[in-house]
Amino acid sequence: MEAIFLEPYFRTKLWGGRKLETLFNYQIPDGKVGEAWIISGYRDDASHVINGKFKGMSLRDLYQKHPELFANPTEKEFPLLVKYLDANDNLSVQVHPDDEYAAIHENDSGKTESWYVLQADPGSYLIYGHHAKSRQELADMIHEGRWDDLLRKVPVKKGDFFYVPAGTIHALTKGIVVIETQQSSDVTYRLYDYDRVDQKTGQKRELHTQKSIDVTTVPHKDPKLDIKKEKSGDAIITTLLNKPVSPHFYLAKIDLDGKVKFTMNWPYQLFSVISGSGKLCLPDKEYDLKLGDNFILPTGRYDFTFSGKISMITSAPIKK
Repeated sequence: MEAIFLEPYFRTKLWGGRKLETLFNYQIPDGKVGEAWIISGYRDDASHVINGKFKGMSLRDLYQKHPELFANPTEKEFPLLVKYLDANDNLSVQVHPDDEYAAIHENDSGKTESWYVLQADPGSYLIYGHHAKSRQELADMIHEGRWDDLLRKVPVKKGDFFYVPAGTIHALTKGIVVIETQQSSDVTYRLYDYDRVDQKTGQKRELHTQKSIDVTTVPHKDPKLDIKKEKSGDAIITTLLNKPVSPHFYLAKIDLDGKVKFTMNWPYQLFSVISGSGKLCLPDKEYDLKLGDNFILPTGRYDFTFSGKISMITSAPIKK
């Protein structure tokens, strides 16, 4: 029984910065790095295993060639994707399709996502939702460029959590760092981009106006979250998402000061260390954990323990 540790895949972005280097001690490429895909099996952007007998394999290949590690899933592609995002500038205002629309139009899965806020400058806000009452009003406000009337701004601070179902207009803005857990998809419809010009092309970035209108949920409704806190050993477990609110993935935050024991109850489970350090003990192996580590515990019926002063975000797929 081995934990599967993964190396992040970095992406430069027009709106990115350098915080992923200072916050997580990552060696990031030069330039504006906006994203670290820390647990990814997505196409050519997959993370790679950095330990054990599968060292060097991409998570995509591991998932497809060794399905026994993942409870022999029916899905052909690894279903979840976990990222860090550093918004050094405003991201484009965007919306993602659901599974049905994405399958028809993009040959991909839909994209429901979530954000746990790790850092936010004073006065920070998100774009989350809209004020249109009908699809016609939504289209009119978009075509007329009435962005201040249309877009809903929500104040944000460290420790806030947002669930972003497919169909939700949204955007991070300058000064925010999040860990994002989502369906494994990169389908994004860009609705508004502040008329910015891509320095590489000298052109404004492409917008996807009609597709955005097609897939946006109207009127906007905030999801009713069922966030629960419970004590287990020396840990506080905050359940952020589970069914029926989230049909795609379970998500929780673990805050530990001491020791806690778990029994594997999921097909497999993903973990990202967002602060502190500690140890992971499996039945026959022990690992040191540090800030920025990301790993998967494979399928099986076994106990595992964490010790130390450490905080982690954990997720798992929900069986369809």
